[in-house]
Amino acid sequence: MIHLVLGGARSGKSRFAESRVAQITASIPQVCSPVYIATATIGHDNEMASRIARHQDDRAASVLSWLTLETPLALAECLTRIDKANQVILVDCLTLYLTNHLLLTSFGGAAETAIPNFATNLASSDWQTEKDSLLAVLPKLQSDVVLVSNEVGSGVVPMGELSREFVDQAGWLNQAIATMADHVTLVVAGLPLPLKTSTNS
Repeated sequence: MIHLVLGGARSGKSRFAESRVAQITASIPQVCSPVYIATATIGHDNEMASRIARHQDDRAASVLSWLTLETPLALAECLTRIDKANQVILVDCLTLYLTNHLLLTSFGGAAETAIPNFATNLASSDWQTEKDSLLAVLPKLQSDVVLVSNEVGSGVVPMGELSREFVDQAGWLNQAIATMADHVTLVVAGLPLPLKTSTNS
């Protein structure tokens, strides 16, 4: 089962996604501990560090025993490696995963400056190859997967080539995953709005 959760900043999408993982986990006999794949990197951004700490505190206070994996770039490889039956995986979030790839490409050899402290087996960032790998992997997984992504196409067209590339790539990624997903939910002001629902999952 693939569930894509979309929403803007501070929409409540991550909280909804975590509650969805709890629901799925409760419905699976002999379930494994849920896996939280975090794509964010702190870098030199104090505000991002605060956001990450808040998410970590929320998971620590959760009734679920999360296994957290920091995966800023090699998401397709990580999903393939950890996949197994009776497991629920939360990916939070796809847009930071995309951002990491675009920054790595833009900064070229200065990858460690662009994305400090990341661990990956990728020698360089090839977004299209990674995206294709992710789209190929998702339908084959035994695990149930909940993916969080920002809905970024509702505002003004941003200035700057990299910003416009980000909006385009995020929109195309969301569309591609929504096509294969069993469920798609848009979260607005903390309220989940079902966009797509499968009766088979």
